[in-house]
Amino acid sequence: MRVLVLRALGLGDLLTAVPALRGLRRAFPDAEITLAAPGWLADAVDRIDAVDRLLPTEGLAPIDYESPDLAVNLHGRGPQSTELLRATKPARLITHGVHVPWPEHEHEVRRWCRLLAQFGIACDPADLLLPPLPRDDAIVVHPGASHAARRWPATRFAAVVRELGPDVVVTGSPDEVPLVHAVASGRERIGDLAGLLDLVAGARLVICGDTGVSHVATAYRTPSVVLFGPVSPAEWGPRSGPHRVLWHGTTGDTFADEPDPGLVEITVDEVLEAARSMLGGGPWPGSASSAPAMSG
Repeated sequence: MRVLVLRALGLGDLLTAVPALRGLRRAFPDAEITLAAPGWLADAVDRIDAVDRLLPTEGLAPIDYESPDLAVNLHGRGPQSTELLRATKPARLITHGVHVPWPEHEHEVRRWCRLLAQFGIACDPADLLLPPLPRDDAIVVHPGASHAARRWPATRFAAVVRELGPDVVVTGSPDEVPLVHAVASGRERIGDLAGLLDLVAGARLVICGDTGVSHVATAYRTPSVVLFGPVSPAEWGPRSGPHRVLWHGTTGDTFADEPDPGLVEITVDEVLEAARSMLGGGPWPGSASSAPAMSG
């Protein structure tokens, strides 16, 4: 049996689909499961035991695949993604549509599990974890995000880095080098996806916005502090585990050209307090002083 799955999106999107992919694997243990997703995600796809083959597919482009026994749309509600899968001439197609309505304001993990359940394929929304790696002392600060609305100001990230001490590593993609330099020149870790995955998997703490790195922390049960805005953590936040979410309760325009006003309401002190609680409440690494105590 040949199963084709479309999820041609980003890193966080891929990792939130892991429970659905594993549900497909359990339902069809002998099938060849092919994932149509961007080629740059290959190192992450290799770590997902439910996928046999990556078919590099950038966004909503034609899919180079013919006549799967089953095609599954984990990309979106359509109609473009649905029509791209129909063009492969599958014997059977699973997708949202007229008879399977798109659930609004549902957590992304549960959305895809619910879709498959309606077609008799059981999924466990908690089945998100990847095989663990050894821990070290690194504290990862990741200031970037796919859209400006999700980027907490660089000056505030820089203030957090200064306070946390010498164990901090600031990460980013090659396109984010100026941002990483602005946050902490000399502490950069710019590299490939495999290196980023390994670094986050082994870190003592991750501090980031609502971006793919937060989902990597979830997948490896790495303690994290995640700054949310403009999207609600009820839709994209960590569902369980050693994570702290900071959110001021407002939503906004994901595609805005400036940081979301609700995100900007999060202060440096809030982030430092949350980080301290995740690190065990002791003195800051490399600092003689203690952070402010947790309030409330």
